[in-house]
Amino acid sequence: MQAAFRTFVRLPQAIGRRLQSTLVIAEHDNNNLTPITLNALSAAKKLGGDVSCLVAGSNCGSVVAELSKAAGISKILVADSEAFVGFLPERLAPLVTATQNQFKFTHIVAGASAQGKSLLPRVAAKLDVSPISDIIEVKAADTFVRTIYAGNALMTLKSKDPVKVITVRGTSFEAASVEGGSAAQENVAAGNLPTDLSQFLGQELSKSDRPELTAAKTVISGGRGMKNGENFEMLYSLADKLNAAVGASRAAVDAGFVPNDMQIGQTGKIVAPELYIAVGISGAIQHLAGMKDSKTIVAINKDPEAPIFQLHHDKGEDRTHTLMWWPHCCVIPNVRTEHTHSCGGCTAASHWM
Repeated sequence: MQAAFRTFVRLPQAIGRRLQSTLVIAEHDNNNLTPITLNALSAAKKLGGDVSCLVAGSNCGSVVAELSKAAGISKILVADSEAFVGFLPERLAPLVTATQNQFKFTHIVAGASAQGKSLLPRVAAKLDVSPISDIIEVKAADTFVRTIYAGNALMTLKSKDPVKVITVRGTSFEAASVEGGSAAQENVAAGNLPTDLSQFLGQELSKSDRPELTAAKTVISGGRGMKNGENFEMLYSLADKLNAAVGASRAAVDAGFVPNDMQIGQTGKIVAPELYIAVGISGAIQHLAGMKDSKTIVAINKDPEAPIFQLHHDKGEDRTHTLMWWPHCCVIPNVRTEHTHSCGGCTAASHWM
């Protein structure tokens, strides 16, 4: 009778990390990187192993040059073709899956932007894995944290899929430095792309001297309490003085005060500026989900029981929220006023110019 022997080998954790590899999908406009790409890159570095980036576009050489300076990238894969004008997800998804089949990455990462949310679920479906959306923390190479119930609860999930397809909330990760890197470049073929599913016709970009909403250090938002769209001119004037971006609640957007690209919240844009000023916003759950990670929050509301005031001190000392009640007239430019509000042992004061 012959004895059968089975040998089990457990690789050290450090070796396991070396076997991991991550592909970051670079988001850009063919001239410059979108800031959320650098946030996604920081998240990718926390996964361990080699990090590669895929740059797909048309005449996107300046983007490749910019990204190659970022530290921690081992290789930049470049797909430069007219087929990627407009960054249509129907054309990008086959490229990403073909790249995955060639290089066998263990993780595919993109920012949780409109582009990332449109692209990666398609990629996950083609790879027959479950997408992992909008993570805010990396605990391990297979374990992640994301928010649920409009940001009122945190869920820790562990994925057993062979390839983890992940979108990253940009405000939860510091932007990677674009200094000190010297990544190698490699061209990848566009391959056979579907051309009958969608066609890029063109786009009209609005220009503004104010910073982009999701990247601004100061954000001023108005809600239904602004009464009408004309009153938002007061916020625009103040934003110009503070070099701030202007946002809005869903109620203000639904009322037609401002366009929907200004909406902040669970179904809008997620922001986490150094200073968030909420004017006439009571604080619906879906709006709080989009701005509750702001470092300092100033609320201007005539209702002292507004839900937005309940955010006070819920993030600890390093993210203390300064919340005040002021009449709306205090936001009129060139009016100087001071108001102090005490709340549970803290005192907050501020000045308007």
